[in-house]
Amino acid sequence: MAKPRPRRLSLTVQYVCNDGALPSRPKLRRWVGAACDAEAAIVTLRFVDAEEGRILNRDYRGKGKEKDYATNVLSFPYEPPPQLAGDLVLCVPVVLREAEEQGKPAGDHFAHLVVHGMLHLQGYDHQTDAEANLMETRERQILARLGIADPY
Repeated sequence: MAKPRPRRLSLTVQYVCNDGALPSRPKLRRWVGAACDAEAAIVTLRFVDAEEGRILNRDYRGKGKEKDYATNVLSFPYEPPPQLAGDLVLCVPVVLREAEEQGKPAGDHFAHLVVHGMLHLQGYDHQTDAEANLMETRERQILARLGIADPY
């Protein structure tokens, strides 16, 4: 039996950079819905270039030059469930490079990172081994329901 999607999902998608590998809005809605346990959610997905990704990572995660690089996904939670609100920023060049290096379809890697980011918005983390195991197990379950291979 499939997990019900949030009763109310407001999804905004911002394509700041263009690439033929970028997922469609219907796919993104499906991935966000599959990973969302909240009753209602307001989520913005923003697809950015390496420069914006680097600036956001440095300004919001780093101390000085410690995080002065673009990362694959950033999560900005604003309100926790049951009325979830937050933003996810995916750095397109990083995601595409990682997919190629890992030998996986770009769409599958985008799906994994959307699911990963959605779990962060809902309070999951991977700072400890126990947290990482819990989060990765949840990711595997969601991706399997979406027909996507284990990313690990």
